[in-house]
Amino acid sequence: MQVKYSYPSPSMCTKNNNETTLGLSPDLSRDEKVSFLGKLKNPLIFRDAMLMLREIVISDTRIKKKNKDEFFKWLEQEIERRMGEDSKVVLKLRQQIEEEIDKLILDKKSNDNEIKILTKHKSVLQNEINEIDVWKDYYALEKKFWKFIKDKDYDLWFVLDPVITVHKDKVSFEAFSLDESTYGCLSIDMEEFELLQEPKLGTTNIDFSAKLAKEIERFRTYNEVNLSVNPEGFTVESGVLPEYVEKKIDLPETWIKGFNQVSAAASMSGIDIQITKTDMYSICTYLRQHKEKESPRYMKLILEPQKNIKILFEPFKDIITLESIYKGNKKREEKIWGRRRWLVMEKILPLTNSFNIKILGFGMPQFIIADMGGIKMTIGFTSWSSNDWVKGTSFNIMAGFIGEGIYTKIYEFLKKERALSIEEIINNFKEHSVAECKAGIGMLFKKGEAYYDIINEKVRFRKLINEDLPEKLYETTHIEENVTALLNSSMDNFELCLNNEGCYIFDDIFEGRYYDIETSVLIDNEGTIKSVDCSCNTFKRGSKNISEPCEHILALYIKSRKYLNKADFEIGKKYKINDILEQILL
Repeated sequence: MQVKYSYPSPSMCTKNNNETTLGLSPDLSRDEKVSFLGKLKNPLIFRDAMLMLREIVISDTRIKKKNKDEFFKWLEQEIERRMGEDSKVVLKLRQQIEEEIDKLILDKKSNDNEIKILTKHKSVLQNEINEIDVWKDYYALEKKFWKFIKDKDYDLWFVLDPVITVHKDKVSFEAFSLDESTYGCLSIDMEEFELLQEPKLGTTNIDFSAKLAKEIERFRTYNEVNLSVNPEGFTVESGVLPEYVEKKIDLPETWIKGFNQVSAAASMSGIDIQITKTDMYSICTYLRQHKEKESPRYMKLILEPQKNIKILFEPFKDIITLESIYKGNKKREEKIWGRRRWLVMEKILPLTNSFNIKILGFGMPQFIIADMGGIKMTIGFTSWSSNDWVKGTSFNIMAGFIGEGIYTKIYEFLKKERALSIEEIINNFKEHSVAECKAGIGMLFKKGEAYYDIINEKVRFRKLINEDLPEKLYETTHIEENVTALLNSSMDNFELCLNNEGCYIFDDIFEGRYYDIETSVLIDNEGTIKSVDCSCNTFKRGSKNISEPCEHILALYIKSRKYLNKADFEIGKKYKINDILEQILL
């Protein structure tokens, strides 16, 4: 998708004695002209948090082919230059050598000792030739080539400029990594600023270059730092007029969809764990010291009520015990893949009070909230692949956001209020069903017009880009239509069973085109998926886990959530739908 950004000037840092202004240039092509000016009360926390956000944005674990065209163009010119020098110097030198060698060959028969001396002289001359040889510096050139490639890729991150939103109660910065695996949201409470002018609410992209990141690194305790978002742009100290900046960017569709799917995943229920910064340091230290070379590559959280949290690292079989206590009421074990992405936390470890971890279940994403007081960082990690947010799992379907619902009404309401919980939105539209309200909220997420604030558990108004998304990026998909049809199908084969561990086993048999399809989902009492299974070909051809669920698993999961913890079911007994309803009504 082609997107054009127009900035009044490059973003820049300006200094006046000990006062530094971080000037962020907003995108002028947006309808809402966002502006903000406030003095930061904790500039060092802001500095490290922004640099961590930058680490998220530039992170790219994909294997990339390097573009060597520019290097080989330079190399060809360098070879021609050196060959030119060679033709002038070496040609003359070679003629002299040949004359001397010819003379020595004629005289060598008369004096063997003289031959030896001349042979030695020849060797010395050959070394001189080698000193001006074209390929003498090949390895030095190769080293420069790899440095050139590294420097060239290093600045590609700013293509996907971060998104800043000025809310009534906070300022937030959102970003998505190049490999589409990691989402970051830095939120700063208004109490963290000494406001110098009345903010104008809204969302905009900001011009945030690598040069600006270098300036942010220079923030110190003796600096007073102002954060400024100015639609008029910024000038250098010489008073030179701002330079207008325009960017044309081809945003990947998966990047846009992934950015929007994060909110659907964040709104889902899961397991909440709190650990100290010492615990996070222990995890990061272990990951730094141990590089796995074989499978399996996960870490397992071993959680027992009122006991210290333990982590098993595979394939090393090492267990570390954290100082944090698990406050849940049930023993459980949770596997986490993509663990090396947690190393991004190192940037803010010294400044963080604690970390809150939200785990959605087996093979599902994890969310980590770094609490730095009035400044908080939310990071969302995928588990399976670089772009897992859109590759397989349809989080909007799993969260119940299917269809369009009352999208228009919710859009207008949220644009006015700016931030509301899902319950507040549903309660405001009591004349409509919960499904219609949730569908409307889901459509906001899919169109990039809102995001889910996992810290405050609110839906916040935010337009991801400066224009409407193409319909193909948010239209109701084929799998959503199939899931809707399955949700409306018969419940005659729906069964519930509580196992010895207190987890719910839900089974159903769906009518297929050629054969009946048996589907099973194992869910704990907190709504976390433990395992899934289905006999359909789509599921069998995939990875056979929740990272690529079929329409039957999605439909069964949505059906099942209604009956979690609704009654006291006997362990080991199977309940049909009538039995389930009877137990609930008792």
